[in-house]
Amino acid sequence: MQEDEILTAPLIDQHHPKHTSSSTSGSPPYSDDNSPIEQVALTVPITDDATLPELTFRTWVLGLVACVLLSFLNQFFWYRREPLSISAISAQIAVVPLGHLMAATFTNRVFFKGRKFEFSFNPGPFNVKEHVLITIFASSGAGNPYAIHVVSAVKVFYKKELTFWVSLIVIVTTQVLGFGWAGMFRRYLVEPAAMWWPQNLVQVSLFRALHEKEGRPKGGLTRNQFFLVAFIGSFAYYVFPGYLMSMLTSISWLCWVFPTSVIAQQLGSGLHGLGIGAVGLDWSSISSYIGSPLASPWFATVNIAIGFVMITYVLTPFIYSFNFFKAKTFPIFSDDLFTYTGQQYNISRIIDSNFHIDLEAYELEGHLYLSSFFVMTYAVSFACLAATVVHVLLFYGRELWQQSKSVFQNKHMDVHTKLMRKYKQVPEWWFTCILLTNIVATIFVCEYYKDQLQLPWWGVLLACGIAFFFTLPIGIITATTNQTPGLNVITEYIIGYLYPGYPVANMCFKVYGYISMKQGILFLQDFKLGHYMKIPPRSMFMAQVAGSLISALVHLGTAWWLMSTVPNICDRALLPPGSPWTCPGDHVFYDASVIWGLIGPQRIFGNLGYYSAINWFFLAGAIIPLLVWLAHKAFPSQHWIKLISAPVILGGVINMPPATAVNYTSWIIIAFFSGFIAYRYYRTWWSRYNYVLSGSLDAGLAFMGVLLYLCIDMEHISLNWWGNKPDGCPLASCPTAEGIIVKGCPIF
Repeated sequence: MQEDEILTAPLIDQHHPKHTSSSTSGSPPYSDDNSPIEQVALTVPITDDATLPELTFRTWVLGLVACVLLSFLNQFFWYRREPLSISAISAQIAVVPLGHLMAATFTNRVFFKGRKFEFSFNPGPFNVKEHVLITIFASSGAGNPYAIHVVSAVKVFYKKELTFWVSLIVIVTTQVLGFGWAGMFRRYLVEPAAMWWPQNLVQVSLFRALHEKEGRPKGGLTRNQFFLVAFIGSFAYYVFPGYLMSMLTSISWLCWVFPTSVIAQQLGSGLHGLGIGAVGLDWSSISSYIGSPLASPWFATVNIAIGFVMITYVLTPFIYSFNFFKAKTFPIFSDDLFTYTGQQYNISRIIDSNFHIDLEAYELEGHLYLSSFFVMTYAVSFACLAATVVHVLLFYGRELWQQSKSVFQNKHMDVHTKLMRKYKQVPEWWFTCILLTNIVATIFVCEYYKDQLQLPWWGVLLACGIAFFFTLPIGIITATTNQTPGLNVITEYIIGYLYPGYPVANMCFKVYGYISMKQGILFLQDFKLGHYMKIPPRSMFMAQVAGSLISALVHLGTAWWLMSTVPNICDRALLPPGSPWTCPGDHVFYDASVIWGLIGPQRIFGNLGYYSAINWFFLAGAIIPLLVWLAHKAFPSQHWIKLISAPVILGGVINMPPATAVNYTSWIIIAFFSGFIAYRYYRTWWSRYNYVLSGSLDAGLAFMGVLLYLCIDMEHISLNWWGNKPDGCPLASCPTAEGIIVKGCPIF
């Protein structure tokens, strides 16, 4: 479930330090002066050339272009049925030839020579420090601002007023508020060697690979040549799933064999069912929600696959077959909200004129029901939250305690921290000013526009208090284990009980309490990347602030444009068949605002609710990692037991819905070929081309997707034939309970 994302699966297997980077050739040997973390010592260079210019004309031009382009593309694709998330790695690779081209063609004339403002359009060869800052700009645009969901939910789903400028202030403050938390805790989460941020090592390896001198290998291609070939192939191929044959997104062959069977289509549909046997031959369906499978190590893939199989093929069918929670009255897989008769719940009927729940109307309309898979994803979210805490305490508790003491005592300063001491640090008051300004601005906009945002001033302060309290402990967990527990379920629970009946207040509280903390951790991660690559902190700060502000404006502008120009965007009942503008992520966010905000957790999961039984999953989530830990203690020689990660297993399907079964099936297949077959048997090819292939597939698909929209979608040109049916499983969304009548479905 997109809005209930609890953790990010580790990208680096810290139990196998020799397998942590794509390329360690030329890395310095481990020494006492190097980082005490072996993975860092083998990957990150221990030298620095302080004469390299970093915040150059090239940096600003390419960085801003990358930020704007990725912001536009990621927001453009976010509303589509298979949203593509284009990572900063695409820009990281694509800007290399552009940077060298600018260095070769621009004048090297120096303006205002000898003065304070001396500058040149071409200060020398394109260097790695410029490249890092450009990537920081790009990463600002790579992530969709979570607060865009608030805008979409209010304007599109609730059909209420939310002005552009109020929306912009909410988005900017939620994005930039994280700078305050990052500034307060950077001395504990960036400088100490114990805080090593494993995910950064992938990008460090790629930077080194792209800037090391490279000759064309015998019988092969350079990385840049490979990128160009794969980019053209991806660009050309996407015309098939993107226009000519959209069925390639989900080939659900079981539905073809049983065209009149509801059960078979529920089992076989890759988009609306459990996806047994369904595969996708479309990169957007493969990488939409879980990220690129080419970046997942094999142990993480196995954990995710176990969770997917257990929840999709064991727990959900069990709940459905025994008709728990009236499961057969609804589709087995759906993110819609239902009445007890299996009809879609009309939310507008239970909202009064003040955008608040009408309890009398709610009693007349009846309780709200969820599909069995939707119930299971919430249950697993509860279990995952508990499992994350217990897993970290059991497996990393003593280590984290020792590291925490060393952090606060500022011991174990490694060579990277020593090298960074020569640069001017960002003054603490810069961060303090940003933090206080954002809090004041947030309180003002929430109070002044209370009719639109609903969140009272005390809610803003409480959300900030939650973010402040959790940033350091969650930051330590992320920096040492690469696992990031989320606060969205907790924030929804808290404000849902304290201030029930106000859906926009619930959404705003969630983005200020959860996303500001998450943004702070992302900023700290970028600071650590700059720390490893020896980027002056003030230059990093400028790139992050500028990138965040520009990204927020472009994301909102793109979303506003699409909401204004795409007819019936997100309205599945009114969109034409096969339309890509189904907004799966926003549907889930909207559903959560109804469940936690409008109706409230007490009437859904509490003593007044129908689903109170799933609270037992909190206990189950706490027990599972305990069992793994006991097995590890009982069989210490079996090292594979420690690779079993309960949070990753339980969080494996946390993106479903809006992700569907075909997204996971195809992702696991590709991740197997990359993380197991290629990594184990074709290591040289993998280390040279794996991440390059991932970036080129993203980039080619993105450009063809935009081209198809501009040339075909905007001209309302369609191709109607059987190959453009979504997945050929129209009965997958039907119930199987006796006597339930749903339009277009057979009666049992």
